[in-house]
Amino acid sequence: MPRGLDHIVHVVRDLDAAGEFYRRAGFTVGARNRHPWGTHNRIVQVPGFFVELLDVAEPELIDPQRPGRFSFGAFARDFLARREGLAMLVLEGHGAAGDADAFRAAGIGDFKVFDFEREAKRPDGSTANVAFSLAFAADAKAPDIGYFTCQQHHPENFWNPAFQRHPNGVTGIAGVILVSDRPEDHRHFVAAYSGVNDVTSSPSGIAVTTPRGEIRVMNPPAYRMLAGTGAPDLARGARLAAIRFAVRDMPEALAALGHGGIPAIEHGGRVIIPSGAANGATLIFEAVKQG
Repeated sequence: MPRGLDHIVHVVRDLDAAGEFYRRAGFTVGARNRHPWGTHNRIVQVPGFFVELLDVAEPELIDPQRPGRFSFGAFARDFLARREGLAMLVLEGHGAAGDADAFRAAGIGDFKVFDFEREAKRPDGSTANVAFSLAFAADAKAPDIGYFTCQQHHPENFWNPAFQRHPNGVTGIAGVILVSDRPEDHRHFVAAYSGVNDVTSSPSGIAVTTPRGEIRVMNPPAYRMLAGTGAPDLARGARLAAIRFAVRDMPEALAALGHGGIPAIEHGGRVIIPSGAANGATLIFEAVKQG
């Protein structure tokens, strides 16, 4: 079954400073949450998708990586030792056990399912329990990208329309962009991970359209042409480079960014915050397609 985009993990060194940056960029940003394995997060929701701002606040609690077990905290810590930026791409889970079996059969993962829960803060300050089951995958040609599916057990306690209204006019997720020197090398992984067999090819790279948003893997020249900014360092393999947000009104987005003092460029009909200004992540704003 095809899996839509669920969230993306943006790893940062200062969680509150990153939250303030997103707020100045016109997003509604949730309160700080704590994981029992040493990371803290703050959430930026749009319908059906969220950006998870994450830092390593309690490194002494991090579990080491072990064969067959993916340590979320260790991956974030090791990523952050090299840079800030987009570290993990997460798709919706229809059943963590089934996803793990599918990834094992496709040869893209042999990890145990990871279950956890935490308290979440509602807009009124009250708390609610949220719980998740994660099934992990791995692309050997992209060791600096973590991949998993996320099955929510109490989605009614997590998703909240009050968190999904943003002064910059963002209404949803359009897609994410990975950059690779050899996009075709990731064809099998992207198809197996997303559950989408129709992988399109072009001179710029490959792409799949999921039930929620597009996944593109682009070569560096094509990425520079689309984003108007340099490609990430690919010395260690493919990288997760950009988030594409859908906005209802581009002037509204520009006004919100200007009000917040956020540096942005207009390029190819898009508004782009380059990675150097956004803690290693490129944020792209695109007009909602009509029809």
